[in-house]
Amino acid sequence: MAEKGLIHIIDDEPIIHEVLGELLTSEGYLVESSSRGEEALGKWPSHEFDLILLDLLMPGMDGIEVLHRIKKIEPQAVVIIITAYASVESALEAMKSGAFDYIQKPFKHAELILTIQRALEHKRLQQENLRLKSELKKKFSFESIIGKSQVMQDVFDLIRAAAPTKSTILVQGESGTGKELVARAIHQNSDRIDFPFITVNSGSLPPDLLESHLFGHVKGAFTGATSQKMGLFEAADRGTIFFDEISSLNIETQAKLLRVMQEREFMHLGGTKTIKVDVRVIAATNTALEELITRKTFREDLYYRLNVIKIELPSLKDRLEDIPLLVQHFLSIYSKENEKPIDCVTDDVMEIMEAYHWPGNIRELENLIERAVVLSKSSVISRESLPPFLLGPRGDEGGQSNLGSMRLKDQIHSFQKKAIIDALQRTKGVQKKAAALLGVKPTTLNEMIKRLEIDVSHLPE
Repeated sequence: MAEKGLIHIIDDEPIIHEVLGELLTSEGYLVESSSRGEEALGKWPSHEFDLILLDLLMPGMDGIEVLHRIKKIEPQAVVIIITAYASVESALEAMKSGAFDYIQKPFKHAELILTIQRALEHKRLQQENLRLKSELKKKFSFESIIGKSQVMQDVFDLIRAAAPTKSTILVQGESGTGKELVARAIHQNSDRIDFPFITVNSGSLPPDLLESHLFGHVKGAFTGATSQKMGLFEAADRGTIFFDEISSLNIETQAKLLRVMQEREFMHLGGTKTIKVDVRVIAATNTALEELITRKTFREDLYYRLNVIKIELPSLKDRLEDIPLLVQHFLSIYSKENEKPIDCVTDDVMEIMEAYHWPGNIRELENLIERAVVLSKSSVISRESLPPFLLGPRGDEGGQSNLGSMRLKDQIHSFQKKAIIDALQRTKGVQKKAAALLGVKPTTLNEMIKRLEIDVSHLPE
């Protein structure tokens, strides 16, 4: 098959077959022709057409009926309607029936070729979307955790090994890397699955109130304690309790937590009765606890009790190959939530995302995809739906996500700028050749030239 694909022309006019055949062949396409709808339908499934050019008005079976039957045979078929009998009604009916676009005879050759190119690009994006969905379903997800990179596969292996045990687990990673998802996956794959999973936001409450939440209290234990209250440890009995950002616990609460973990018992605040519990503890931190131990703000004995199995989550910038899968995952969620049929992003958008450093990690990517879905006016996420900080002339400067080191970014930008200028000089300013030299797409190079404010009209000698 020709590199550009096989196009099926379905039209009852011999002159159309001749004109289109010559035009498409000269553009590098292979061409198959049929004069009637019945003849065309008889060529499935032995032929695999990349695109169909379909006349609307033909003797026998008309184009709309042929379109309906084609879509039953091959739902993903890409069909462009071509007809001299154009009308708003017929165009709308064809589009509702699944046609990609609609062109009226007599057509301009350049317009037709451009429409075909757009249609084939749309089909390629659809196929890439299906491939990503298949990958997600088959082997690159663990519960709601997505990743095909080796670092994530190692995390999955560790979750599988640790989940069935009774061991305490420490999950460490930057904010937004999915620590709670890992904790939930461990719970869901343990024999505690039928019992509660309770999250404790360690830094969201003052110490006294947090201890009341954790251990409960008896009536009259403190001002305002008008009745007895069950604590979260009691509620989580036989299940899992997840301490998010455990580094924010004060020393006194750390001591009480350590006792519960060691003795599997505690008392209500103000109470005298010992309560036995069987609770698995999973803790998460975005801070190196070893450093806090040296500062005397975290108990060393509690650290060792927590650090039986450590799962370290990589930042998104260290697993960029997972971005296409994550994008597809979030597109699926937010297109459904917003009732918008968006299933893919354009190549240049994906390149921009893969080049960004993601200081907010997966949470930032998820928020960006949700925003893009809401703002998108088509079935594909394009550059117009991205926030300005990803597209501005100074890269991500001025965006809320600008949390990284300026000096580091300046060094990276300086290196990129020097490499691009060098490539442009060596290719005498021809951007297509410079892009090939740098190993990037011309569109990506053009974006980088704009972002880094490189004046291509006055390249330094």
